[in-house]
Amino acid sequence: MKRNLKTYVSAVLAATLSLALTACSSGSSAATTTAAATSAATTAAATTTAAASEAETSASAEQTTAEAAQTTSGDLIPLVVGASPSPHAEILAVIKDKLASEGYDLQITEFTDYVQPNVALAEGDLDANYFQHLPYLENYNEENGTDLVSAGAIHYEPFGIYAGKTTALADLKDGAQIAVPNDTSNEARALLLLEANDLIKLKDGAGLNATKLDITENPLNLDIVEIEAAQLPRSLADVDLAVINGNYAIDAGLSVKTDALAVEAADSEAAQTYANIIAVRAEDKDSEKTKALVAALQSDGVRDYINNTFDGAVVPSF
Repeated sequence: MKRNLKTYVSAVLAATLSLALTACSSGSSAATTTAAATSAATTAAATTTAAASEAETSASAEQTTAEAAQTTSGDLIPLVVGASPSPHAEILAVIKDKLASEGYDLQITEFTDYVQPNVALAEGDLDANYFQHLPYLENYNEENGTDLVSAGAIHYEPFGIYAGKTTALADLKDGAQIAVPNDTSNEARALLLLEANDLIKLKDGAGLNATKLDITENPLNLDIVEIEAAQLPRSLADVDLAVINGNYAIDAGLSVKTDALAVEAADSEAAQTYANIIAVRAEDKDSEKTKALVAALQSDGVRDYINNTFDGAVVPSF
């Protein structure tokens, strides 16, 4: 636009000069007429030049404003965190503005399984993830040769036993099917909850590494069915009971207070061990970005949000 205005101004000036030269070869009357025309053309050229200058100034101001806005946005440091949709992503959303005020653009990437968040973190696609507890992370590292670490514990989600085809623990029949998570650490947690409710007995010392092979007593000959954790709520129609992770119970609309037939005790081994953590690569554990993330999550505001939102299905660990 700037170039077109300048071209137009040049054309007007050239035309004016042509008229002036033509007038020089005419009589006095023509000269008078030409002088008037020349004056008008000069005035038009000046007006056009002023308009071009104003347009340049306006365009320059718009460009400066756009660059300033881009610079302001660009000043925020990206902080990419992978999370399960509920409650992790919901809790992260609470601290987005706080982190922005500290210079970080919190970007939440949601995952619906327990494998890809660690794959993405190890490969550098995420700065941190928030979906797992420490035993699961340690088991993942051992099986995959990764070096992911905990930067801090945020909350604990009580496991619950939920009714499927059987509506009460006392009504279980011989050979009833009970679905549990199929990953090592969460399966152990489910089996410990079944043991706490006198449904099975585990081998001494099995603890957090227990599998169904460690069951030493099974009075009802219960059929322990291992299912991917995210699929457990969907399995309820096909099994008698399911032991479900807190976040997947929330996703399915299940209430730990009103729907669970049994829940992990607050002083249980699981409650002390299975706090959900912020996981990062080992080299980033003490980075300013990681410290800002953990501090924001371990705040009074987040504690209040958890207590007021999740009806006991999520419990702060700080």
